[in-house]
Amino acid sequence: MANRIVVDPVTRIEGHLRVELDIQNGKVVDAYSSGTMVRGIEIILKGRDPRDAWAFTERVCGVCTTVHALASVRCVENSLGMIVPPNAEMIRNLMFAAQYMQDHVVHFYHLHALDWVDVVSALSADPAATSTLAQSISKWPNSSPGYFSDLKKRLSKFVESGQLGIFANGYWGHNAYKLPPEANLMAVAHYLEALEWQKEIVKIHTIFGGKNPHPNYLVGGVPCSINLDENNAINAERLAYVGTLLGQAQDFINQVYIPDLLAVASFYKDWAAIGGGLSNYLVYGDLPMNGYNDPSSFKFPRGVIMNRNLNEVQEINPADLEEIQEFVTHSWYEYEEGDETGKHPFEGETKLNFTGPNPPYDQLNVEGKYSWMKTPRWKGNAMEVGPLSRMLVGFASGKDEYVEAVTGVLTALDVPVEALFSTLGRTAARGLETQLMTGWSMEFYNQLMANIKNGDTRTATTELFDPDTWPDEAQGVGMTEAPRGALAHWIKIKDKKINNYQLVVPSTWNASPRDAKGQRSAYEASLIGTPVDDPEKPLEVLRTIHSFDPCIACAVHLYDEKGTYVHQVETF
Repeated sequence: MANRIVVDPVTRIEGHLRVELDIQNGKVVDAYSSGTMVRGIEIILKGRDPRDAWAFTERVCGVCTTVHALASVRCVENSLGMIVPPNAEMIRNLMFAAQYMQDHVVHFYHLHALDWVDVVSALSADPAATSTLAQSISKWPNSSPGYFSDLKKRLSKFVESGQLGIFANGYWGHNAYKLPPEANLMAVAHYLEALEWQKEIVKIHTIFGGKNPHPNYLVGGVPCSINLDENNAINAERLAYVGTLLGQAQDFINQVYIPDLLAVASFYKDWAAIGGGLSNYLVYGDLPMNGYNDPSSFKFPRGVIMNRNLNEVQEINPADLEEIQEFVTHSWYEYEEGDETGKHPFEGETKLNFTGPNPPYDQLNVEGKYSWMKTPRWKGNAMEVGPLSRMLVGFASGKDEYVEAVTGVLTALDVPVEALFSTLGRTAARGLETQLMTGWSMEFYNQLMANIKNGDTRTATTELFDPDTWPDEAQGVGMTEAPRGALAHWIKIKDKKINNYQLVVPSTWNASPRDAKGQRSAYEASLIGTPVDDPEKPLEVLRTIHSFDPCIACAVHLYDEKGTYVHQVETF
């Protein structure tokens, strides 16, 4: 007889996620993922000026703070046939790269590392031995015995006071933790350093977009001008500072994040066989080097892998009405044609269908509707999106950078290629693409500088920006790769206003409920077979869920705070 446990809320994520699990003989035998907020941004956008949509969609989340704006301006540009200047593409790429590097480092240290790192164990570490360990894996300067001794004293004061602060509510001492005390102390030190570093790299958003979070964007380009001698423009000083910030990011990622990732992973190689879930992977691609209309130039190649077949990458066309559809069979929405029907986002509806107590569960009615997220499918198939999908598509496409990166980490950890399809593989993939991003960001920067030196300072096009030049009706799709996976916005414009607007975001792909055929999505599928040593402290469940870096705020957008729970497992 299976025992049902509830993890609600699953914290150290963005948004509100509830997971219910059936556990039998110490393993998960079934799982149900529920977004517990109401989706409504599409309703807010109807009737508005399409050029303003980016400012609304960007605010569905304060973490993936640029990618929704990017997808939004692209869908409007696509609908009107607008081409942005090369400088605008490079500036967008630089803002994209800064977001990735910041987001992935924050994910590893502040949202996921404490699933593997026992903070309290660090109190028994030998600072000298910790220093020896740190220096053996990296040349990062903050690695002296005195540095780690001071950190240990600070941490001890936290514990002695009974107030662990940012480290409170952990499952410290859990049997699933394997790191020695010295590795734990090193990781805690870098957790704190990452907090300081991450606020620096996003200054690139402020330079090009005016602020962070929610930097400004512009349909047709970017909202900044380039003039090397003008104080109020992107001048020589600001461009040089961008180069400095990118160099600092390279150092931190290559000397701290990647060595830590490999060091931690080496103690948890058993997780290379846990959490694989789905066998299908989808990537829209991004980071154009020759304009967004040339996918062959993308640093992130576009494509689909089915059944873990790394010998074939299938093509994808998000504008094709037969390819991508969203279902609401198990979601608190309804379609006029019936809930068993899938709808392409161009024809999408956002119509709530909810009756009953508020919120609508003591325990989820998994036979009926149980989530505020819709269920997207590609040609009827459940797909995983995110860093693992991107690394797999790049690897399967034969891109040298991907092959070298993937082969290198498999060799370093001494695990087979099958290890990629796992919780460990998902976490490693995020680190690998962050490392790739450090090199790519310098390419974007150098290309921008070369364009400027050649006399090209254009950052926007005014062609077709005037609504009087628009057709009576138009539609378009804007795609990108958010840090958490494939993101697309679809727009229909009528009489110069938004007639319909739909977002399908990464966590909608990964965290959605079952579809009309009963197929599980990525979260639910990945949890099957996960060991759970203590149902009251489901640390192992958090490891797999956090490996996706959930962002439920992007998938559902309004919150009703009322409700009670029958059983709640404390998470952190």
